[in-house]
Amino acid sequence: MRIGVPKETKTLEGRVALVPAAAGDLVKRGHEVWLEQDAGIKSGFKDADYTRLGVKIAPDAAALYEKGELIVKVKEPIAGDLQHLRKDHLLFCYLHLAAEPVLTKQLLDIGLTGIAFETVELPNGDLPLLAPMSIIAGKIGVQVGTHLLHQPMSGKGKLLGGLPSTERGKVVVFGAGQAGGASAALAAAGGSNVTVFEMRQDRMDQMMRLGNNVTALFPYVDVVAREVASADLVIGAVLVTGARAPHVLTREMLKGMEDGSVVVDISIDQGGCFETSRPTTWKEPTYVEEGVTHFCVTNMPGAVPQTSSQAICAAILPWVNKLAAGDEWRNNPALVRGINVEAGKLIHPALQGMKL
Repeated sequence: MRIGVPKETKTLEGRVALVPAAAGDLVKRGHEVWLEQDAGIKSGFKDADYTRLGVKIAPDAAALYEKGELIVKVKEPIAGDLQHLRKDHLLFCYLHLAAEPVLTKQLLDIGLTGIAFETVELPNGDLPLLAPMSIIAGKIGVQVGTHLLHQPMSGKGKLLGGLPSTERGKVVVFGAGQAGGASAALAAAGGSNVTVFEMRQDRMDQMMRLGNNVTALFPYVDVVAREVASADLVIGAVLVTGARAPHVLTREMLKGMEDGSVVVDISIDQGGCFETSRPTTWKEPTYVEEGVTHFCVTNMPGAVPQTSSQAICAAILPWVNKLAAGDEWRNNPALVRGINVEAGKLIHPALQGMKL
């Protein structure tokens, strides 16, 4: 099969879907792999790293999409990509369509088959292609939040970990999945007092095992309001597979926080889990509501493209192999569950009834 890997076009997005070694493996399997010129540069991979392994270079996006049958990219297609997509393309990438009705309608009009990384689901409910980027986003959430608390960044001027004679900072995390768990672990390791809200008992137990400075609680509304009011940093990492994220932090709760506090919404790709969240980019990453700095960048892992590209590629390559082998992939339940759109129809159950 002809596999096309385009250059990512989202603002300050540096990831590439296939690193050279992975692309080379596909070539050895008999596939024809095309890379858009300089698609791997921001991740630290030159075109020569690919061509020495048999990958072919397309001079621009138009040529890349023309060559490709299976299009493998990282982020959802935007304006520059959409003009090149065709009905016969099989698109494999993050889509997050629940928060993107306009994009959804455009993909339906094209009529292609779109399989989303974030909805490829194993029988036990695990999301293997979402996990690595969720972990990275969870770590970035704490790193960025720590920085935004600094006074020169208009933060309250608090060091999260504290030290003898000072108070520890407080971090509240919504969700104890891959992203929330990574946030809680990093915040706890740095010395913060951490409160994690989670509904699953097994995940609450995992969070408690992180250390004596971690508390895991059920998200009763009154308890959430109390804990948020005393938080320095709040991180949202709530996920409903394929669907819009529910709002777990209201504007009224936000009003109870001190000025200069920070909230980071990792769930923003799925619409955001804070009432006051709206998508931002790495170029203009923050805004202030009710005196609280909001960080809601929709491609957080794009800030560390070398690490992110290596991680996502290792996760997706086995599935790319299945897709490239022909229609046999349709016998794979995990990939079938990952289909979001096909032949002009909404396929994933979480998208049924979506207003377009």
